[in-house]
Amino acid sequence: MKALVLAGGSGTRLRPVTHTLAKQLVPVANQPVLFYGLRAIAATGITEVGIVVGDTASQVQRAVGDGSRFGLHVTYLRQRKPLGLAHAVLIARDYLGADDFVMYLGDNFVADGITDLMDRFRSDRPAAQLMVAKVADPSAFGVAELGDDGRVVRVEEKPRRPRSDLALVGVYAFTPLVHEAVAGLAPSGRGELEITDAIQRLITDGHRVGHTVISGFWRDTGTVTDLLEVNRVILESVEPSIAGTVTADCELTGRVAVQAGAAVRRSRIVGPVVVGPGSVIEDCDIGPYTSIAEDCWLADSEIENSIVLRGASLRGVRRVSASLIGREAEVTGAPGVDCQLVLGDHSAVCVSP
Repeated sequence: MKALVLAGGSGTRLRPVTHTLAKQLVPVANQPVLFYGLRAIAATGITEVGIVVGDTASQVQRAVGDGSRFGLHVTYLRQRKPLGLAHAVLIARDYLGADDFVMYLGDNFVADGITDLMDRFRSDRPAAQLMVAKVADPSAFGVAELGDDGRVVRVEEKPRRPRSDLALVGVYAFTPLVHEAVAGLAPSGRGELEITDAIQRLITDGHRVGHTVISGFWRDTGTVTDLLEVNRVILESVEPSIAGTVTADCELTGRVAVQAGAAVRRSRIVGPVVVGPGSVIEDCDIGPYTSIAEDCWLADSEIENSIVLRGASLRGVRRVSASLIGREAEVTGAPGVDCQLVLGDHSAVCVSP
């Protein structure tokens, strides 16, 4: 069995950060979102993974490499243009061959992993097994409708009048039957080959489609709000550790991880917080749910519930919250100003009263 991981797309909802960084590589808790998915795949026993890449192919390849750090063997599959999830299956046809496979959207985060889905698929072996979750507004998702026997009888992409509250989460297991369904698709109204149309064709042709309902946390990390929420969830399980330098005049409370090479001086940190290697924190008040990546510099500032990417600096800024600060970005300011920021790489902002 193989895995097909989608890591293309432009990430327009995360701009300006995704002008220079693949959306699947935006870090949460100092790890790219994509890495959590790769580890979830490895946990199911799958070792062969095809990663579909687009314009940010070189970034993804540098970050993931050959996959050995995850216990995987990775093959990269180039998609010239993002033309839908089913199009990714179409271009991966030769790679997938006659194998069953799981398709995982690389910007999704599933807290409990995908082992339950794969165990059910392997034991029942329907034509497709869908991961679904109950949501308040299913019209924003692909939606699965179930029959009286619990099988999926209909799927629709972002319906105006949803027939159920079960949203497709972004993880799908397929037998090779899906290739015939994909080959016969026409582009949808938005010009894409929809995976929901392929699944519906399997159903119409009489093939069995199962589902696995997840009750744990999951998110499509397509917006800053969702990224911050994933960051919060992951940080809840961070193990307190001090591998870097923390001076005696600091106050650390709760789950705080100061990684090797980091230095914290004259500061107060309330966890959960992670401080990456090489970062320096001086005269700061760091609130909960904050991830500070490697080689950052924070001085005389307050920040909470935020993600600070590699090499960024904050000086004299009070107070930053619910923010995403890009790589090598510089933020300066004055006391008494609260702010919420979304900054791209190498930007510079001065916050004034």
